Amino acid sequence: MSQVERTFSMIKPDAVAAGQAGRILAVLEEAGFRIAGMRMVRMTQAQAEGFYAVHRERPFFPSLIRFITEGPVILLALEREDAIRKLREVMGATNPANAAEGTIRKQFAASIERNCIHGSDAPQTAAVELAYWFRTVDLV
Repeated sequence: MSQVERTFSMIKPDAVAAGQAGRILAVLEEAGFRIAGMRMVRMTQAQAEGFYAVHRERPFFPSLIRFITEGPVILLALEREDAIRKLREVMGATNPANAAEGTIRKQFAASIERNCIHGSDAPQTAAVELAYWFRTVDLV
């Protein structure tokens, strides 16, 4: 039997601005995720650059930072068995044109750049991303 795993997700500014956050949360809950922590923030330039530091040398870094700071995001600590793999499956491909029917990105994302949701891609990434936004004491 698998054990419960915790992962990080973020509903991005495009989805929050479009009023899609509640529907995205509903998809996550219907997929068996339990929300262990949730906050809405408007990232500062420094927070965004710190969070996405791994992409600093990539050509898309400046536009990524502009996008992620354009409006509020919803930060999520999610739990379920096999959470990291399952979240990636429920989110769908980064490019919504390639995402499977019924996935979050197929339903709500506008483009590969404005793809409405982020999810950790590995246990190590999840640990770092969760710690970046949540203190353990804040998670229930």
